[in-house]
Amino acid sequence: MESKLYVGNLSYNVTEEQLRELFSQAGTIKEITMIMDRDTQRPKGFGFVEMTNQVEAQKAIEMFNEHELDGRHMTVNFARPKEDRGGSRGGSRGGYGGGRNRY
Repeated sequence: MESKLYVGNLSYNVTEEQLRELFSQAGTIKEITMIMDRDTQRPKGFGFVEMTNQVEAQKAIEMFNEHELDGRHMTVNFARPKEDRGGSRGGSRGGYGGGRNRY
């Protein structure tokens, strides 16, 4: 059963520790991953929180989807596996040339 959550629409000021403090109210956290811009190393405004089980993950969604944190209403839902996002590396973008944000 899936227990990994997508957490979006985060303020760029939100820290991993703030997410840990908040989501621990729903249960035990297995892992938190904040997604950073690879060039600037600044937060991209989303991340992933993995709870220990699906029951706790569902509770976190109910508690924190649309919850306001640092002036923004978070989006919290079950994370989709990478293969469900469509396309492959480079795929319809013409191979390895061009844009900076291919992956």
